[in-house]
Amino acid sequence: MELPVIKIGNSKGIRLHKTLLEKYNIKDSVDIILEKNQIVIKPLDKPRKGWEKAFRKMAENEEDRLLFDDVFEDENLEKWK
Repeated sequence: MELPVIKIGNSKGIRLHKTLLEKYNIKDSVDIILEKNQIVIKPLDKPRKGWEKAFRKMAENEEDRLLFDDVFEDENLEKWK
């Protein structure tokens, strides 16, 4: 697909057709990867989306406990001072 490079203020850019945006689930931001003389545009993946709500629910249900102690019995804390 050939796209024109257009002037946007003092910069230049490209416009992606609505069907491309919908097909690849591109919303507000993209991830741009430069590799081997190519520019790869990918939808921005937000793997932690919804975590805040899930953690809040865990706290409300008192399910937000440590799975193991954060300090081990044989740990020497003096060396970190």
